[in-house]
Amino acid sequence: MASRSIGELHEMEVDRRGESEESGDDDARRRSINGDVDPNQPTNTSKEESPVDMDTITLDPEEEDVDLIHCRIGKIEGLEVLQKAKTLSLRQNLIKKIENLDSLTLLRELDLYDNQVRKLENLFPHKEHSFNEKVEGLEQLTQVKKLFLLHNKISSIANLDHFTSLEMLELGSNRIRVIENLDTLSSLQSLFLGTNKITKLQNLDGLHSLTVLSIQSNRITKIEGLQNLVNLQELYLSHNGIEVIEGLENNKKLTTLDIAANRIKKIENVSHLTELQEFWMNDNQIDNWSDLDELKNAKSLETVYLERNPIQKDPQYRRKIMLALPSVRQIDATFIRF
Repeated sequence: MASRSIGELHEMEVDRRGESEESGDDDARRRSINGDVDPNQPTNTSKEESPVDMDTITLDPEEEDVDLIHCRIGKIEGLEVLQKAKTLSLRQNLIKKIENLDSLTLLRELDLYDNQVRKLENLFPHKEHSFNEKVEGLEQLTQVKKLFLLHNKISSIANLDHFTSLEMLELGSNRIRVIENLDTLSSLQSLFLGTNKITKLQNLDGLHSLTVLSIQSNRITKIEGLQNLVNLQELYLSHNGIEVIEGLENNKKLTTLDIAANRIKKIENVSHLTELQEFWMNDNQIDNWSDLDELKNAKSLETVYLERNPIQKDPQYRRKIMLALPSVRQIDATFIRF
């Protein structure tokens, strides 16, 4: 695909759900839509610091939500007093190894984003882990419902067979090339794979409960492999190399379809998507107003993005959209005034 300057990308004011809203990833918010870092935002601080001794940090035995963010912790130790802890945030520290957490029996969330951990090990039922090269050592996390592995160095999806209760899987901004080994995740409802190196939509047949699928900013050229995802409600495929809208015959429950910033020349094969509420099609090659007829069956359609298509050059651009799609309340980033 043609590259865009950061300035051009900043004009795109839409939140594209490239990653899960619950990730809370500040670094991800610094990135522009194509994954480049925004130079106007501050960079992360260097990790060339000396770790502190845990004895210098005061811990409250009664605390349930423990935040030890950017404390220069080099080793997880001395946390046995936190018997009531349910969430533990160790973001932005100097931790190299996951260890000494066995005594935290009530822990349900562990956040190790922005550390120096390279292997998932010594884990009990926690939720978030960061900076790893392989997904491994997770066999005991059978009751985890949400797993966040955003912004790591993961190259393949593996070792998730035991996560039969998993409802959300966030693997955005890694080095994944193939969608695989997800067959056992029958409870999965949301899958985020944005900003990887995926070239094909495949191996999704077993995800019958999936309602949200985000695979933005990858290398996909064809919409396929979605026929079994009959419960899918939100599909995010922006910033790929897709040329034709197709393969959505069985996805009749879609309420949001994001295919912005692709190579699409025609709106087609969506007339059966009668439950559509959001249609994001900006930055494509649509030049025929009659294409909007494909959306007329979507009586609840509220938002359409068509900017930076050839049809936007028409002086009557907004008026023609309003006439063709009277239910729409927002055109691009601007609400319609009545």
